[in-house]
Amino acid sequence: MILAKVTGTIVTTIGHPHYKNRRMLVVQPLGLEDESPEEDFVALDNSQAGIGDTVLVLREGTGARQVLDNPAGCVISVIVGIVDSVYIAPPPTSF
Repeated sequence: MILAKVTGTIVTTIGHPHYKNRRMLVVQPLGLEDESPEEDFVALDNSQAGIGDTVLVLREGTGARQVLDNPAGCVISVIVGIVDSVYIAPPPTSF
């Protein structure tokens, strides 16, 4: 699972049956300040997320299909939750 920020939506005129009644959102993975950012990717929305929301994304096919209750689904990434806040603890100090 990864933390990501929703940056956009995808609109299609024809959709795959496995995506029925699900929105496709563009997400940008979040990382620490000293890490190089990963590229944006598409995730199915399972939590009513919107642009600007910080979300928890399950980015593994088998788990994503289990969340969607579709064992034959052609899906890799699914948004499973909206994150209210993130706290990163400072590294421990040595004595």
